[in-house]
Amino acid sequence: MTAPRRLCLVAFCTLALGACSVMPPADFPRAERVDLERFVGTWYVIAHIPPDVTSNAYNSVERYERTARDRVRTVFTYRDGGFDGEPERMEMTGYVQPGTGNAVWAMQPFWPLRMENTISYVGPRYETTIVARSALDWVWIMARTPRIEASVYRDLVERVARLGYPLEALRRVPQQPLGVRDGPSG
Repeated sequence: MTAPRRLCLVAFCTLALGACSVMPPADFPRAERVDLERFVGTWYVIAHIPPDVTSNAYNSVERYERTARDRVRTVFTYRDGGFDGEPERMEMTGYVQPGTGNAVWAMQPFWPLRMENTISYVGPRYETTIVARSALDWVWIMARTPRIEASVYRDLVERVARLGYPLEALRRVPQQPLGVRDGPSG
């Protein structure tokens, strides 16, 4: 491929990625208002329909740190394939979208790609959350602790079903109790 054609292809792909909306449709359920100061911190992934790269994750933990008024540093750690699996780490930036009550973030794993992440639900004490996508491809049920009560889990799964996700694809993420882990990524 010639250099001008390659440049045109790169420019087209960049424009196409940039044109992808990070805003869910107006009727896609999202939390009315998310208090970012209460939301940031550590969340344990209890269940998910994940991207392929994390489909066999154990001890998954998502950490959010506010770095600016509309920006959140996101660090996702897990062990691949088992509790003794290779530790993995992913970092990205969340850009809180204006006019969404802080519930819609454009997640940027690398430039220029930005993907929609919607906080569809957050518990009244910020103890549980559901982060979803209107494409219904990925979803995360998370909690402030690595384990939650069965009744709380059932309620969150019912919420995921009401969003339209196929529950047969939902995977419970194995989490070791905090005292058994060998560290925060562990």
